[in-house]
Amino acid sequence: MLEEIRSKILRRQYEFSKHAVDQSIFREISVMDMEEAILGGGELVEDYPEDKYGSSCLILGFTKTGRPLHIQCSYPSRALIKIITLYEPDPDLWVDSRVRKQE
Repeated sequence: MLEEIRSKILRRQYEFSKHAVDQSIFREISVMDMEEAILGGGELVEDYPEDKYGSSCLILGFTKTGRPLHIQCSYPSRALIKIITLYEPDPDLWVDSRVRKQE
């Protein structure tokens, strides 16, 4: 699945949800940052096959400057990948940005 997502990102076959646009502005995450994080070896950290708005997954990737990003996006079965949200993982909530901490 990740290779299909990367392929669509590389061909710019994606769109941002309104929420993702708002969050990218608020969190100062550029389109280039998002692309670098996914194309530079992003890894699947969570899968949401039963998500109420459609199957999606959470990818962890790093920008060229080493900034960690989580990008939630739709499965690549859509014509355009939908970027649902994106953010820098909070170390208080994530272990090594890969596993959610237990409460």
